[in-house]
Amino acid sequence: MQNIYNKIIETKNSGKKAALCIITGTKGSTPRKTGSKMIVFEDKSIFDTIGGGSIELQVINDAVNVISANSPGKFSYNLEKDFDMHCGGYVEVYIEPILSTKKLFIFGAGHVGKAVAKFASQFGFNITVFDERPEIFNDLKIPNTSFVTNNYFKAIDEAHFDDNTYIVVTTPKHAYDEDITAICAKKPHAYLGMIGSEKKVATAKQKFLQEKYLTEKEIKKIDMPIGIKFNAQTPEEIAISIVAKLIDIKNSFE
Repeated sequence: MQNIYNKIIETKNSGKKAALCIITGTKGSTPRKTGSKMIVFEDKSIFDTIGGGSIELQVINDAVNVISANSPGKFSYNLEKDFDMHCGGYVEVYIEPILSTKKLFIFGAGHVGKAVAKFASQFGFNITVFDERPEIFNDLKIPNTSFVTNNYFKAIDEAHFDDNTYIVVTTPKHAYDEDITAICAKKPHAYLGMIGSEKKVATAKQKFLQEKYLTEKEIKKIDMPIGIKFNAQTPEEIAISIVAKLIDIKNSFE
């Protein structure tokens, strides 16, 4: 049987919304004791149990509220008073959201793309770098990072996007950047940014609208020019501005 710690890791990587419930204290007669754990998913399905019955149903409801609020909480239950359970015990349960692993897709492994991967790997992102050039990944080793050599558009078709996906578009060609950004804008994501000058961005916005790739609303959600604005000049400095933006967005959701 899968243990609950492996299930937590699986849940974090799956992108499913869930909460971990831990009994932190008991008095008197109770179905389970301190340390018992249960995972509750957004649809009220569960993994493991804290004892079943009326108290578990209430904990499930409280856990769903925690998931919705994305904020942990401590809950106290008097079994006789709250649930008419004659054992007369008392249970305290701590419930916290299980935060999903943030995925970072980087399209383009040039100087900026590599630097973004290097810096972002230190801030809890699970990173995938996509590039069509096989030689670009030679001797490149970055923690928490996988490298995919493939046609960019085929890679998009094969990748799994969800609400915890962060996307950085920084390929060698303007046309690639525009097309990849337009396609990714239609995918589920937490953040999408495209590298480029003010002129390049203005041209891209005009193209998106004229060719009816994207709506005004969709365009406004794209961070372009990408990153937090400061006088960045080198690839590493540009990458720092991008990663700073990623951290800002990530922490806004947590």
